[in-house]
Amino acid sequence: MKAAVIVFPGSNCDRDLAVALRAAGARVSMVWHKDTGLPPGIDLVGIPGGFSFGDYLRCGAIAARAPVMAAVRAFALGGGPVIGICNGFQILIEAGLLPGALMRNAGLRFVCRDVALRVASDDSPFTALYRRGQRITLPVAHHDGNYVADAETLARLRGEDRIALRYDGPAANPNGSCDDIAGILSANRRVLGLMPHPERAADPALGGTDGRALFAALAA
Repeated sequence: MKAAVIVFPGSNCDRDLAVALRAAGARVSMVWHKDTGLPPGIDLVGIPGGFSFGDYLRCGAIAARAPVMAAVRAFALGGGPVIGICNGFQILIEAGLLPGALMRNAGLRFVCRDVALRVASDDSPFTALYRRGQRITLPVAHHDGNYVADAETLARLRGEDRIALRYDGPAANPNGSCDDIAGILSANRRVLGLMPHPERAADPALGGTDGRALFAALAA
């Protein structure tokens, strides 16, 4: 598998994501936000966490309009798998590749801790090695992770089995996201946005390996 990790000014999880992908067997290219294309033969695009462009305007709003995003959008609309983690999730929403919005956390505080999650769907290239309903633990680190959407969008996400991950009940929900949503899929199931960081739980040295199966599934 050949993967491209997009790097913006303010990205701080790009190398973490590359390390996790390489550990799963991927060949990884780091792609600068001002590039206008992706490397040839790419099988996966990863958009990492961080604070692209200092989170000015709205989180991900400037990054979503970077030159490279036209190529990322075309790749995604052509069926190529794209994963956006934390700030990457925000960028995917701002780019129109996922519905809804990510607002300020309900407690108005930055949250950085491990959270309990449930795998809500195993029907995607990202979650295929998990079991539906499986409980996993991944870290979060965000200030604007409160997922909101209108009733029609939420009904569509539920009805089409496009909620990939949920926080394991209100007590585990760190940001107030509606329906305890932690990650969602696009209509073609090839784009995943999630607030938790699987790349920070993909090696025993990091304190957990519950994120490893996501990268193994992509590399399979």
